[in-house]
Order: sequence, then structure tokens, then C-alpha cells
Amino acid sequence: MNIEQLHTYCTSKKGVTEHFPFDEVTLVFKVMGKMFALVGLDRWEQGETKINLKCNPERALELRSEYDGINPGFHMSKKHWNTVTLNNDVSDAFAFELIDHSYELVVKGLTKKLKEELKSL
Repeated sequence: MNIEQLHTYCTSKKGVTEHFPFDEVTLVFKVMGKMFALVGLDRWEQGETKINLKCNPERALELRSEYDGINPGFHMSKKHWNTVTLNNDVSDAFAFELIDHSYELVVKGLTKKLKEELKSL
């Protein structure tokens, strides 16, 4: 997966916006103002194809034990976030599934009002 494919996939989801809240190289994808994916563009350009994704805590532990390319979230809550390295261990298709899981977790945690706003988009 290249950065354009990642960008297209994330921004195609309902209610998603992109931001640079931390610095000019950390691209953050949010749904209704809540983060679900972060990418270090400078590192991506250097060949470190990594993305931080939210994950159910139990599933996060399982994934980390099963995949070399999935580790506790870099600069994030280790309980709720994983850093996913796209490689032979983590395919593009599986990465898209993990992005979906992250997005769905964030949507599930939205307030009733924000969920209704999202439905109306």
C-alpha cells in the first residue's frame, strides 16, 4: 500500500477529516473529531510504512502476539492503540481490516448526538 491508497481509503469513510494537530508531518484521520488513524509522513517517505490504529484492548494483545508487524502504539496509549507496520506479516488487505476496526471502535464510542450527525452525512 502506498500513502495515496491509505489516504483514499481513510478519507472515503463517512465523517472523516484529516488534520496535522501535532506537527507538519503527522497526518491524523478523525471521524467526527475523534482520532482513528495516525501516520508519520516523514517516516513513511523513508520506507517505514507504519500507521497507528485504535484497537480493542483484548484484540490488541492477541494481534501483537500473532504478528511481528503489530506492536504497542508508538507515543499512544499502549492499551488502546497499535502501531501497524505494513510488510509481509501484515498485508494491505489485513491493514484495511484493522483501519475498519479502528474507525468502527471510534464511531461506537461517539455520543448519541455525534452518531446522529454522522448518520445524516
